[in-house]
Amino acid sequence: MEQVITLILDSGRTAIDMVLYVLLPVMVVMLALMKLLESKGVLGWVSNKLTPFVRLFGMPGLGIFAMLQILFVSFNAPVATLAIMARDGSSQRSIAATLAAVLTMSQANVVFPMAVVGLDVPVIMATSIVGGLIAAAASYYLFARAPALEDDYSHASHLAPELHEHKNVIQTLSDGGQEGVKIVLASIPLLILALCFVNLLKVTGAIELLTALLAPVLALVNLPESTVLPIVTKFIAGGTAMMGVTIDLLNQGAMSATDLNRIAGFVISPFDLAGTAILLAAGKRVASVARAAILGALIGTFVRGVLHLIIF
Repeated sequence: MEQVITLILDSGRTAIDMVLYVLLPVMVVMLALMKLLESKGVLGWVSNKLTPFVRLFGMPGLGIFAMLQILFVSFNAPVATLAIMARDGSSQRSIAATLAAVLTMSQANVVFPMAVVGLDVPVIMATSIVGGLIAAAASYYLFARAPALEDDYSHASHLAPELHEHKNVIQTLSDGGQEGVKIVLASIPLLILALCFVNLLKVTGAIELLTALLAPVLALVNLPESTVLPIVTKFIAGGTAMMGVTIDLLNQGAMSATDLNRIAGFVISPFDLAGTAILLAAGKRVASVARAAILGALIGTFVRGVLHLIIF
């Protein structure tokens, strides 16, 4: 029992340290800036300008907004956009393409905090866009060939709802900062539980077993055994837990920044059990295209992962 209590306390300390000194400052600043850009219409303007381009990949203008949300806000930010698409008459194929892109791309709540420990932000942003567009096209043209509705790309009026709120810059920045605080605080219970689970796997020897099984495969692409833990954590417990484990390994010297950047294309995205479930909760029409979106995301994630292995 004493060992269990010690494991829980150690997991809690790690989680709280990461939340207070890494996640919280970065997310408050990023959400405040994003809120300001949204209120000034910058995000809506960018989305509308890029709509003709993303049509080629099966996404409407709202698809661009969802991509911007995951890149600069959080992995769960596109849920609202997907919910709007589910209600406003967007075709099933367009919804599938947008969901595939979001599942493939890197989420801001992991990328920006991990930039502090050596994650190459420009590269991961670029591979996210490339992988996301490939995932969208694969979903739209290959896996969702029976649309329930005709595509409609005229939903620009939904892109910037905050434009109608008359707030000064300070109020807008404060609102964004408060949203950042809420996101970070909401991540604490899951992060502690996930770290407890991962530490339990370590204590029971399960990680050593997985390492022995996966090490030969990782060696083929010049990845050390230490990368097994972040990879396993990602797909079991999600991106936030993976971030906690990875930062801990980096601080211990068990992993290098290069190792982090090499696996980033595979592990930094909401494409895991928890992330997928949260995004599918956007509505029945979104959940109905899950298979097509997941298949597209598999292709996009593979492309992203290979790009990172080549670049780094």
